[in-house]
Amino acid sequence: MNEFLLIFRRDAGFDAQLTPAQMQEVTKPWQDWMGGLAAQNKLANSGARLAVDGKVVKSDGVITNGPYVEVKEALGGFIIIRAASLEEAAELSKGCPILSTGGNVEVRQIVPMQ
Repeated sequence: MNEFLLIFRRDAGFDAQLTPAQMQEVTKPWQDWMGGLAAQNKLANSGARLAVDGKVVKSDGVITNGPYVEVKEALGGFIIIRAASLEEAAELSKGCPILSTGGNVEVRQIVPMQ
C-alpha cells in the first residue's frame, strides 16, 4: 500500500467569510469523510488545517509575507491516505467536502527517502 498526500486548496480568505455557525456546518462533512477513510483503513495521518498567514523563505535568504498574497487560491490543509495507486487515491479524493465549496484536491504520491 502506498501513501498519498492530499493537499486541499480553496479561495483565499474562505474561512474568514464564515460565521461560527457556518464553520461548524462546514466541519461536519469533513469529519464524516475523514471518518469514512479511517473506517476503510485508508487514513494514514489526519493532517491539519493551515493558518492563512505565513512566510516564504527564498533561496537568497529573503523572507516575505506569504504564502502568495497575489494569488486567489490558498492551501487550506492536508491529510495523508493509503491507496494502492494514484488512481485509487484520486477516486477517494472525490468525496472531499472542499469540492462542494469550489476548492480542489491535489493528490501526490509520497516517495520514501532512500
